[in-house]
Amino acid sequence: MLDVLRNRTTIRKYSDQSIAPELMNELLEVACRAANTGNMQVYSIVVTQSASIKQALKPAHFNQPMVTQAPFVITFCADFNRFNKWCLQRNAEPGYDNFLSFMTAATDSLLVAEHFCVAAESKGLGTCYLGTTIYNAQQIIDVLHLPKFVVPIITLTVGYPAETPVQVDRLPLEGVVHYETYQEYTAEEIERIYAYKESLPESQQFVHENNKTTLAQVFTDVRYTKEANETFSDMLLDVLKKQGFFFQDNSKL
Repeated sequence: MLDVLRNRTTIRKYSDQSIAPELMNELLEVACRAANTGNMQVYSIVVTQSASIKQALKPAHFNQPMVTQAPFVITFCADFNRFNKWCLQRNAEPGYDNFLSFMTAATDSLLVAEHFCVAAESKGLGTCYLGTTIYNAQQIIDVLHLPKFVVPIITLTVGYPAETPVQVDRLPLEGVVHYETYQEYTAEEIERIYAYKESLPESQQFVHENNKTTLAQVFTDVRYTKEANETFSDMLLDVLKKQGFFFQDNSKL
């Protein structure tokens, strides 16, 4: 298992080999053994195999080709809809329309998604995480008919690999692991932590082709700009309100 985790890569190209229904069901069962808050399981998993629905989802994921090429597109959702209904049917008044409850359900959905990834990759399947899910959540809600209190959090494409990509870099452990308490970074430590990433040929190519002077500028000025982040933040907040999660500062009431 450690070797599976250590050697994993993101797979964006898939073969025509189908995934047996029994295997998919087993993977979903295993995924649902993931840890969750209070054993409430406030998540739902939408498994999409239909070509027409995958095609409808594609624009929400910036038209990335693996959305329609992969045998399965699986959307993991924060879901308090089911739990709220159960509470009401058992004469219990739910109070889960707030920021904490959304974060609880989002966390649970991420845990089950990662559990699914590990299980799938241990069986020879490949996966690709689509961060576009929270960028265009409303489009996904519309396509998948997600009701109030259900918000898509993460999407995975899944299938047998048709490629063997090289592993991408990761920061050294000293860059991300803190012992006992958080240790603030010095300028020298930042230089050392990012030195390898910045030295890679592909990183230098990113800098050159985007007419920048540093790799950090590629992230701030091209890939994840302040303007885009603010736009998508506003869109996501609107989605959360429409889906029933009302965030307010109770200290001002």
